[in-house]
Amino acid sequence: MLNYSNVKLGKWDLTDLVDERSTKKFEKLVAGIKKNVKKFEPNRQILKPDLNIPIFEGLVHKTENILEDLSTVNSFAHLKYAADTSSNEAAALVLQTEKLSSQISNQILFFDLWFKKELDKNNSQRLIDGISTVYREYLRHKRLVAQYTLNESEEKIINTLEVTGPSALVKIYDRMTNNFEFTLVKKRGNKKVIKTFTNKEKLLSLIRSTKAKERECAYKALFKTYEKNSGVLGDIYQNLVTQWKDENISIRGFNSPISVRNIYNNIDDTTVETLLSVCKENAHLFHDYFIEKAKLIGVKKLRRYDLYAPISSKNAPKITFKNAAKLVLDTFHRFHPRFGTYTERLFKENHIDSEIRNGKTGGAFCYTVSPQRTPYVLLNFDGLMRDVSTMAHEFGHAIHSMFASNKPILVSHAPLPLAETASVFGEMLLNEEIYKKLNREKKKIFLAEQIDDMYATIMRQAFFTIFEIEAHKHIVKQSVTIDNISNLYMENLETQFGDSIRISDDFKWEWLYIPHFFHSPFYCYAYSFGNLLVLSLYQQYLEEGKSFISKYLKILSAGGSEKPETLLIDSGFNIADSSFWQQGFDLIKMKINKLKDEN
Repeated sequence: MLNYSNVKLGKWDLTDLVDERSTKKFEKLVAGIKKNVKKFEPNRQILKPDLNIPIFEGLVHKTENILEDLSTVNSFAHLKYAADTSSNEAAALVLQTEKLSSQISNQILFFDLWFKKELDKNNSQRLIDGISTVYREYLRHKRLVAQYTLNESEEKIINTLEVTGPSALVKIYDRMTNNFEFTLVKKRGNKKVIKTFTNKEKLLSLIRSTKAKERECAYKALFKTYEKNSGVLGDIYQNLVTQWKDENISIRGFNSPISVRNIYNNIDDTTVETLLSVCKENAHLFHDYFIEKAKLIGVKKLRRYDLYAPISSKNAPKITFKNAAKLVLDTFHRFHPRFGTYTERLFKENHIDSEIRNGKTGGAFCYTVSPQRTPYVLLNFDGLMRDVSTMAHEFGHAIHSMFASNKPILVSHAPLPLAETASVFGEMLLNEEIYKKLNREKKKIFLAEQIDDMYATIMRQAFFTIFEIEAHKHIVKQSVTIDNISNLYMENLETQFGDSIRISDDFKWEWLYIPHFFHSPFYCYAYSFGNLLVLSLYQQYLEEGKSFISKYLKILSAGGSEKPETLLIDSGFNIADSSFWQQGFDLIKMKINKLKDEN
């Protein structure tokens, strides 16, 4: 069991990857990677249509060994940078490892392209049928994306230009926005009170303040800074969108910008279209909720500033990091012993960076280096109950990775739409545990917070994706200004909220602070997918009890070794059917009605 006396806020320890006290280990790792790649390159000569299966599988294992070592040095650089984005040393290390990755990718590219493009259909199927079962779906998917793959020299050019092209733009965006200062201006009588925030997370905690003016001032401080920098940020976005189109539509031949994400997620376009359509059809549920919430906080109509306002005027008591960890761990142990023991590993190996610091990446994430290594988790813990939910969420991601740790690195990562399966489930386990212990008044408050979160993780993310579809369409068709894109975003908000909320003009700049738009176009629908999926899974768990757990663990253990549709249909979920997604919204409707009954 975990010794809680050692659990406290702090930084993670990256010495499991590279001992920072000596640069020699890093250099030795890099030299080892280069040596293994050099040994691998002569295999180009044996790549013939009649290549036998054991040799083919051996080559797959050799690429995995290279990728595991490469992931170690990459992860070290990126985690070091995430811990301090103001560090020139860390930024230089990221650039160095990105160049190395590009170089290595180019050197071993021939094997990937041979299987995808050069090998005939019959022999590729022969190798797929003969290789270990765990690789089969991965290789089938490779053949599927072959039609979008270029020849070797062209792929090498794209790999090389990625470092100084899109990746460089994203790094500039991150470095700028992570070092923004926000000036919050409040009136106190006839005086102006000015407070400067150097950490966005601290500022954003105020959007859930019990004071309406404080919420408004926090949003205004946020958007004023982004508006002031909108010219540069807008240029970065337009260049990223144009590059996405140039490479993926014009050169590779994908059907649409979002199809790129869908193909790599191994999800059909029609499935994603169905998901987004059902989300739009159910926007009215949250309209009803926002009208109800206005009554709960005592106003005629919510402003967008008030969206995440607590329904109680009392500030929620803070919770210590140690108590939060104990609450999450106790909950996970009760669900399944491995949920608890896997989470304990994060603490015992000091793989958690939990404190808030200037220059540190905002938000939270879980980072899996390779299947056999314990993942790393970044938090910005400020003692709020929401931070406890975030903890459960990110620990869920880590648990997912650890359940799939027996899978090879090529197939260990769950595809994006399934990536939230353990994280959101972990949150729901925690929420249920907390809810049971509350009195009626606190249950009402907690229920409202849950519905707020469902809006944020399902409906908001779906409309983010709908905005991206429109933004990409407009940017590549004609010359647009930053104002054009921002007006497009406002139209999206008006459709999303209808007449249920008043939206002030400054929210036109909100899209600029959504990092996924810059980092990973069309990433956001995975949150809608994952959350609605988990609502259905959790409902089944409540109905079936312990007998459900083995089916659920099978989904987690699969990692990325099966096509999502196939994996889920085995558990009774048809994600191509709109009624599947509607089940999730029916559960949300039940929660909204429950809140109305409590009021």
